[in-house]
Amino acid sequence: MSEDDLPAAAKGKRGVKPSGKPTLKTIAQMTGFAVTTISRALNNAPELAQETRDRVQKIAAEIGYLPDRAALRLKTGRTNVIALVLEPDEQIYGFGSSIVTGLTEAVRDTAYHVVITPLFRNVQPIEPIKHIVRNRMADGVIFSKAESFDERIRFLIDNDFPFVSHGRTNWPEQHASVDFNNEAYAYGAVKRLVQKGCRKVSIVLPESALTYTDHLKTGMARAAGEAGIEHEFAADVNLGSPTDAIRNYVMKRTKRPDGPDGWVCASEVSALAVIGGLNEAGRVVGQTAHVVAKQSSQMFAQFQPGAETVFEDFVDAGRQLGAVLLRRITGEGPEGLQQLTEPKFEWKD
Repeated sequence: MSEDDLPAAAKGKRGVKPSGKPTLKTIAQMTGFAVTTISRALNNAPELAQETRDRVQKIAAEIGYLPDRAALRLKTGRTNVIALVLEPDEQIYGFGSSIVTGLTEAVRDTAYHVVITPLFRNVQPIEPIKHIVRNRMADGVIFSKAESFDERIRFLIDNDFPFVSHGRTNWPEQHASVDFNNEAYAYGAVKRLVQKGCRKVSIVLPESALTYTDHLKTGMARAAGEAGIEHEFAADVNLGSPTDAIRNYVMKRTKRPDGPDGWVCASEVSALAVIGGLNEAGRVVGQTAHVVAKQSSQMFAQFQPGAETVFEDFVDAGRQLGAVLLRRITGEGPEGLQQLTEPKFEWKD
């Protein structure tokens, strides 16, 4: 549909905005289009000309039109909402904001909106998932920190509810997922530490239930075995521990005669704590001790002198999560919807 095909009311000066809450009928009166055309334009129906969609969406934004989600759910069974479950710590450390950036890019040209559902401390991870599904608060859900046999995934599969997990699991049923190859990362990181002359390497692992904990352990053990060096996994602390606890552990462990001289870090926050502990133990990172860390933000580069980094792109992960979930919402099966990003090793020398 071209400008010449527009109704008379839509060509020239738009009609006066009626008083009261804006509705589809309000936009129809202002443009001269039928209500059904307005509805299709707001949902980016491909059969409509782009100029028609742009015009309708521009007017909707100008008058502050918001869809009645309750009515939409009753009429279509859809909410046009994607729920992203995040822990407060994930938002604070930048993971959440990066995922949201990529996710909103993925849904930008669709009718979908992203709603963040918080997972608070002392609340079981499955509770917000149950709330979303049972109250039909969204058309699909995304969550992180997938566990080996995650009960959230069992619940979502049993309820035939579209979802994508950030991280893989060991459930026999296929499900949509987006993940970073942490086994390959740990393997490559240890190989780099061996090149730097390290004879014993260590890592502060995530919580034991998380699937990528096993991936990190497997990659690290394989590389250390091939190189004929010792390896260990930090005891008494994990990625969820306070940074002070990690720093103190690394300091004390480093001062012992059998302490590690190389560290693999699975997050920026833990890397800063490890570097702090090495400094307090009198080691110079890049000289008398070596660190390889994941990097997900430019900020980290300002605080990691001597350490080497491997980039994990959480913005791109958000894009992938959004794209995969949209495919699941439209009815595509989970087969083949497992995205695995490989690490790129670009060492300083």
